[in-house]
Amino acid sequence: MVLLLLLLAIVVWAGVATAVELRRDGYRPTPTDWNRVPPSDSLQRAETAHGYR
Repeated sequence: MVLLLLLLAIVVWAGVATAVELRRDGYRPTPTDWNRVPPSDSLQRAETAHGYR
């Protein structure tokens, strides 16, 4: 029974820690830096290839 309580405590702790870290990680949508995007004609120059299996 004690082991089950310890396991439950660890699971709850892990859940809370995960929620806290997800809020802190700083992963938010950021605007695109259009200076780093290649010109659109690079897609036009792409070669077509046939895929053989």
